[in-house]
Amino acid sequence: MTNRSNEPMATWESGDSVRAYLLISRKEERQDRNGRKYLDMQVTDATGSMAAKVWADSAAMNNQFEAHDFVALKGNVKLYRDSLQLSVADCRRVTAQDRAQGFDETKLIPSTDEDIDDLWRRLNAIYPGKIERPLLRRLAAETLEEHGEALRLHPAAKTMHHAYLGGLLEHVVSMAELTLGVCDHYREVDRDLVLIGVLFHDLGKLLEIGAMPANDYTMVGRLVGHTVIGRDLVLARCAAIPEFPPELQLLLEHLVLSHQGKKEYSAPVEPMTAEAIVLHFIDDLDAKLNQLHNHRKQGGGMQFLRGLGRFIYLDPVPKDAQDLVSPVPSAEDEAPPQSSLFTAPPSADT
Repeated sequence: MTNRSNEPMATWESGDSVRAYLLISRKEERQDRNGRKYLDMQVTDATGSMAAKVWADSAAMNNQFEAHDFVALKGNVKLYRDSLQLSVADCRRVTAQDRAQGFDETKLIPSTDEDIDDLWRRLNAIYPGKIERPLLRRLAAETLEEHGEALRLHPAAKTMHHAYLGGLLEHVVSMAELTLGVCDHYREVDRDLVLIGVLFHDLGKLLEIGAMPANDYTMVGRLVGHTVIGRDLVLARCAAIPEFPPELQLLLEHLVLSHQGKKEYSAPVEPMTAEAIVLHFIDDLDAKLNQLHNHRKQGGGMQFLRGLGRFIYLDPVPKDAQDLVSPVPSAEDEAPPQSSLFTAPPSADT
């Protein structure tokens, strides 16, 4: 057994005894087979997420803490159904005194690997200056003036991709920079429209999901969804510009409504313009490669990515030719490993 104190969750192993400051991302009260109450929780830090159980005999059952609270916790790491799980011995809300003992909430919230100030600089190098039409340049400038502060720090999803502090900004910047290259190659594609589509396509997530650390669906997010919310934001920003051409507004609405690509992926309509097709594939590419990036940080080799529904080989270059012919498990003869980061269907947070 290894005793770990304030060490990152990513270093924990089965059998470890841990003391740590963590974020409670989910908390549900349940009953065991004998009718005794227990707590089923998910705990996180900046390096990962883990299921946690507070059993009836734990001292933590008498303490007050809720989902989205930062807590001081101690417990034991166990292996359950091929996944690590934390059995909680005690847990309480953090206090001001905990800062002197190492508590720092910024170390508990998953964040972009990028520098947020640099991402913001790159965004402003594109918007609005790279947009040629004065009307659309104004639309971009006023949209960033209205929503830029929230855009800087908001997650781009709950779980699937860029689901961390600054994730939405990282996603938009990456897509916008990709747009410049794609539209330089395919010159018949209207770059202005695609850039505006990039800016608005996930802007509805500012209202669909809460800011970090909550990062959970809001009521309007559940009942309406970010695609329709984003279309409403397009309508609102266009309405603020006198005599905005209805035909141009319609094309912008279509970009937002179709960006998820297929109706089974919650797109109200499928892409019907060249610009909408480009937006969808750039969005899909950036989201999928972000999922690979996040899993690669957890280790290389062949991994099952629940968000993609298949095994993915994550080593950049085979270390040995034998690696490519050694047996690997198939989806038929081995159950996919549990992953707390990718539990929704592929379309849920794209």
